[in-house]
Amino acid sequence: MKKLTTIALVILLVSLVPLFSAGTKEDAGIPSYIFAANCAWPPLEFVDENGDIVGFEIDLVNEIAKVQNVNITIQNVAWDGIFAGLSNGAYDAVASGVSVTDERKKIMGFSTPIMTITQAILAPKSSTDITSTATLKNKKVGVQLGTTGHIFLEAYLVDNPSMKTVIKAYDEIGFAVEDMLNGNLDAVVTDSVVASEYVLSNPNYASKLQVSGSASDLGDPEPIAIAILKDNTALISLVNEGMAKIVASGKMAELQKKWNIL
Repeated sequence: MKKLTTIALVILLVSLVPLFSAGTKEDAGIPSYIFAANCAWPPLEFVDENGDIVGFEIDLVNEIAKVQNVNITIQNVAWDGIFAGLSNGAYDAVASGVSVTDERKKIMGFSTPIMTITQAILAPKSSTDITSTATLKNKKVGVQLGTTGHIFLEAYLVDNPSMKTVIKAYDEIGFAVEDMLNGNLDAVVTDSVVASEYVLSNPNYASKLQVSGSASDLGDPEPIAIAILKDNTALISLVNEGMAKIVASGKMAELQKKWNIL
């Protein structure tokens, strides 16, 4: 899904370490953790009309805290720099639609996957010719900066230079969608679960957008998991044990239904 950092935000996150770090804390004997999330990816994590942080992954983290009898605070963090904050100890984990990739596994550990996604293509309802990656030829395509969709599409164009596709990268996928609706893009490539959210669940977009095709050939299906430092095996085990309890109780299926995780 997402990846890049900037020097400015790295410096900012380092400066905030004294305020937010220290990893595990104790609150009246109950272990406490800080999980970071970039809350701009409905239905996984986003800010609702009341200003509350909500979403499937947010509910999942809260359920893990409940069944494991720990405190977990979720902080809304910009994606650009989120992994630097994890490395620097600004928080204990990243629960933000993180794709498990070979590159990331070199530097961080992961929970049991919570879902698997592919890349999908969003287009206006009026579009009839955009149905696959190949049909993005000569099109203007929006992506979120540093996501796997961005990375995979760039690699695809290197291997297929005749495509002449123009990529425009945005800080948030919502900005790309808005720019497409304003007529500045032909399509948007994003995670399948996010694409479905815009079409199936968002009344502002359901009549205007369609999931016009799959871009699954951009890369293999991507497991999504909670990212934790590799050496924090205690927290990895705590999260995995919590998720196992949630699956066994039927709560996982309940959350998937609530948030239209197909």
